[in-house]
Amino acid sequence: MARGRVIAVDGPAASGKGTLARRLAAHYRLNFLDTGLLYRAVAARLLGAGGEPHDAVAAEAAALSLDPSDLKRADLREERVSQAASIVAAHQPVRTALLKYQRAVGRTLPGAVLDGRDIGTVVFPDAEAKLFVTASLEVRALRRVKQLREKRNKAIGSRVLAEMKERDARDGSRAVAPLKPADGALVIDTTDLDADEVFHQAVRFIDSKGG
Repeated sequence: MARGRVIAVDGPAASGKGTLARRLAAHYRLNFLDTGLLYRAVAARLLGAGGEPHDAVAAEAAALSLDPSDLKRADLREERVSQAASIVAAHQPVRTALLKYQRAVGRTLPGAVLDGRDIGTVVFPDAEAKLFVTASLEVRALRRVKQLREKRNKAIGSRVLAEMKERDARDGSRAVAPLKPADGALVIDTTDLDADEVFHQAVRFIDSKGG
């Protein structure tokens, strides 16, 4: 059975992976999936129902009842949803519930660029090319503050930095699919790079894999 091309783009929040993944999808004419949006949707649905993110049973129920409309909610980028998404993502039942959907997208022709935290390690360990995009904590926090302020959210830099540090620790130390570079992944540190430099590094690497 024919299967689409899969390019995995992993990394922490505000590293630039989303911008890169979207650009790669357009460049290679592939579908694009922000897998983090799935976990945000689960978290938002859970919080909306008065649920607790640490409650694995309630989180699984929210994942299993996810509706396409949940992916279009206006609150998906709110910081409280981001924090809750990081918590629910640590529950194995939630990851199992969402894994089938992610793999279906990648296997649909012509393929997809998937942006997430465990694409190259868990979802598609056999991806054609794996990228891990990162940047210093301080730079990522500044980027996030700028994003939030552009959306008229009066973010406080010190609070965003603390929350991002907490999320990094949680994502990197969780027992289920911890955030880390996949074997064979190209690690791109975007701290001192602009979007074009990151994109060209990624394209050279992907093309060297036979793309």
